[in-house]
Amino acid sequence: MSSLNKAMIIGRLGADPEVRFTQSNTAVATMNVATNERYKDSSGEMQERTEWHRVVAWGRLAEICQQYVKKGSLIYFEGPIQTREWEDKEGQKRYTTEVKALSMQMLDTREGGMGSSGPSMSSTTSAPASASKPVAPKAAEIDSSFSDVDDDLPF
Repeated sequence: MSSLNKAMIIGRLGADPEVRFTQSNTAVATMNVATNERYKDSSGEMQERTEWHRVVAWGRLAEICQQYVKKGSLIYFEGPIQTREWEDKEGQKRYTTEVKALSMQMLDTREGGMGSSGPSMSSTTSAPASASKPVAPKAAEIDSSFSDVDDDLPF
């Protein structure tokens, strides 16, 4: 493998998604996602550090973010890291590094609590017909799907 550019972020939104539209009417959602790290410092006291990540979603995924997620939502985003160059009002070159979201999964429950089974979206999926919890397959359905697996697996 020559290279890999992939970020996986699980965190909470710091604000509602900001959605704008390009001249060709393509939705663009920008979001700030907070991740937390807890660690013990040299004196043994627990510390917490928050890191903020800028996430950008395009097209249908941006519209889904606008419709279904809000400030405080626990979200999983996946996509490449990209750096863009732009000029500010004074003509100075500026750089922005962000995660270009290609897929997203809502990790909160419908009621806004901390669950683990929200709908999963990618840049090619459409909005769910309802935002209700997906139904997990029954154990019998799972077992029957693995009936043809070879028992000579190396692990």
